[in-house]
Amino acid sequence: MLSYQHIYHAGNMADVQKHALLCAMIAYMGQKPKPMSYIETHAGRGLYALDAPEAVKTGEAAAGISIAEGWFAEDHPFRRALSAVRDGFGAESYGGSPLLAAQLLRAEDKMHLAELHPREGDALEDAMTMFSAKIHRRDGFEMAQAVCPPEPRRGLMLIDPSYEIKSDYDRIPGLIRQLHRKWNVGVIALWYPILRDGSQKGMISALEQENLPKVLRHEVRFPPARAGHRMIGSGMFILNAPYGLEQEAAALSARFDALSP
Repeated sequence: MLSYQHIYHAGNMADVQKHALLCAMIAYMGQKPKPMSYIETHAGRGLYALDAPEAVKTGEAAAGISIAEGWFAEDHPFRRALSAVRDGFGAESYGGSPLLAAQLLRAEDKMHLAELHPREGDALEDAMTMFSAKIHRRDGFEMAQAVCPPEPRRGLMLIDPSYEIKSDYDRIPGLIRQLHRKWNVGVIALWYPILRDGSQKGMISALEQENLPKVLRHEVRFPPARAGHRMIGSGMFILNAPYGLEQEAAALSARFDALSP
C-alpha cells in the first residue's frame, strides 16, 4: 500500500497535463483579492531531481517535460512555477503539485497536504519548509473529509492517488459526491491514468452520473514511455471548473494531439 514513489515518474507527460491545468486554475483564482485554500490528498515528496537514478532509469521525464516545456510561454503559470522551483533548488529540479502550487499561492492562502508514506512525508516536510503548509501524515481521503469545508471556503482540492489500491476506482465517485455536498463552492480536481485495460472507465462513468456542477473532463493521449507501459494517457475530471479553463485545456489538447503515436 505504501510502495509507490513518484520519483520514477516525475515530469512525465501525465504530470505535464496535470500541472499545466493545476497551475492555470490557481493563477486564475489568485486574481481575486480573497484568500483561498489549497488541499492535496496525495502530495508525494514535493520536490524531485530529474537526474536522480530512479528518474533516469524510467526515462519518463525525458519523454515528458523535456519535450513539453517549450509548449508554454514564459509567462504561463506552469512555466513560471517551474522556473521558480529551479531557481530555488537547481536546474534539474522538478516540482510536484504541492511545490508548484506554493509558487503561485499567496501569503494569505492556506495549504493542506496529506502524505502517508513515511519517507515521502519526511521529504515533503523538507521541501515545504519555506512555505506555510499544514502537512497531514495520514490517509489523504480521510484528511479531505476532515478538513472540508476548509477555511477559507474558497479553494481548490487536488485528488491524485497512485491507484495502486484498485479499490480507489470504486471509492472515489462516492468520496467526491460527499466532498461536494460538504463544500459546494470548492473546485475539486481528480487526476486519473488512462490505461490500456480501461480500468478507469467505470470510475468516470460513475462520476458522470453524479450530476455534478460545471464539470470539465479533459483527457490526453501520449506514446507509452517505454515498451509495454500500461499508461497511454491521462485525464482530469474537474467540478466547479474555473472560468477560462476550457480554452486552456483545448490548447493543451492540440499539443498532445501533435505528438507522434
